[in-house]
This record gives sequence, C-alpha cells and structure tokens, in this order.
Amino acid sequence: QVQLVESGGGLVQPGGSLRLSCTASGTILNIFAMGWYRQASGKQRELVATSTRGGDSKYDDSVKGRFTISRDNAKNTVYLQMNSLKPEDTAVYYCKAQIGVSPTLAKDYWGQGTQVTVSS
Repeated sequence: QVQLVESGGGLVQPGGSLRLSCTASGTILNIFAMGWYRQASGKQRELVATSTRGGDSKYDDSVKGRFTISRDNAKNTVYLQMNSLKPEDTAVYYCKAQIGVSPTLAKDYWGQGTQVTVSS
C-alpha cells in the first residue's frame, strides 16, 4: 500500500518562506504526476501546483512567481518552495501523487496534509 507523508508546514510571518516536502513510500511501480493542493477553512480544496514525471510544472495564478514545485524521482519526493507568503496562503496543504502501472491506470493518492499559517 502507498503512503504519502507531508512535512515542513508551520507558522510564518507575511513575506517569509517555507519549504514543504512530500515523500511516497510503500508499493510503488511508477509515480506520474505529483502536485500540491490546499484547503483554507470554509473553502474548497484547490490546486496549487503540479509537476509531471519529467519536471514540467503548472501553477495557480495566485502563487505564480512566488511558489516553486520540484521533485526528486529517485527519492519519490516532491517539494514546494513557498516564498513571499501572504496571509491568504494560510491553509492545509495536501500532496497528491498519481501512482500505477501506466498513466491511464494510475490512481490518485493523498497525504494527510500539513498546516501552513501565515500571520503577524
């Protein structure tokens, strides 16, 4: 069975930075797309950034230019470098990975989330 574990969340002042990491473990044949989502209190979960196996990335407009997604395929790990953090970035951040034999048969796996709080 696959497990995803996030780390790196915490409390930071506006303008500060955090680096989130997410590592997949267990029975893994292939990891395809990996990404980060976030859910603020009372809001729907939304896409933050995604990365293909080859490293092509996409970002939500709200974080473009401030956040950077990267991955280390050898370590089954995806990162999210968050700079110039704003109070509106406060949310629980979730890691997602598409894992399976092939892209069309891959399943989505989710981590339990890590809290990011941006406040002065």
